[in-house]
Order: sequence, then structure tokens, then C-alpha cells
Amino acid sequence: MPVLVFCIIVTFMLYLFYKTKYFRTNRSMEKGWLAGKSAIALGLFVALFGVNQFFLEISTSRIIVGILFVIVGGASIYNGIRQYKHFLPLAIQEAEQLQK
Repeated sequence: MPVLVFCIIVTFMLYLFYKTKYFRTNRSMEKGWLAGKSAIALGLFVALFGVNQFFLEISTSRIIVGILFVIVGGASIYNGIRQYKHFLPLAIQEAEQLQK
């Protein structure tokens, strides 16, 4: 399915973008915030890759692998959202303190 392949590529590019920003910043709270965003992007990448397995040639092993990828990707998305929500106010506070 071309739409899923496009979304898989975009989410992997977002993961690389956020990881690059993570390594380039020196602020500790911003690092946590960016790590959450990259975890969400990586989780979406893995989950979409698992969903894509369902649209290919159907076999038992492909279905099992697809289900596992969706579960692992969903867990990564969930943890990334929790990390993002935790570090967002702290990163804003850190940025405001550095501007003063």
C-alpha cells in the first residue's frame, strides 16, 4: 500500500530529525522532551510497518510479526507521549530561565 509506505518513510525521517536535534542540544530538559518526540516517531514507524505487513501476502508468520510490531510500536508511542508530557513544561521553564 503506497500510502503506508509513504507514512513509514516520513515517520522514520521525523525520528532521524528529532534524534539529530537531541544530540545537538545542551539543555537537559529539552533533551528529555526531544527524546519523547523521537520515541513517538519511532513507535509510529514500527507500528505502521506492522500494519503494512497485513496488506502484503498473508501468512501466519507475517500476521504474528505484524501484531508484535504493532504492540511494540504502540508501547513506544505510549511511553513517548508520557515522556513528552512530563518534559514539556520543564523544557519551557528551562528555556525561560536561560533567556533571563
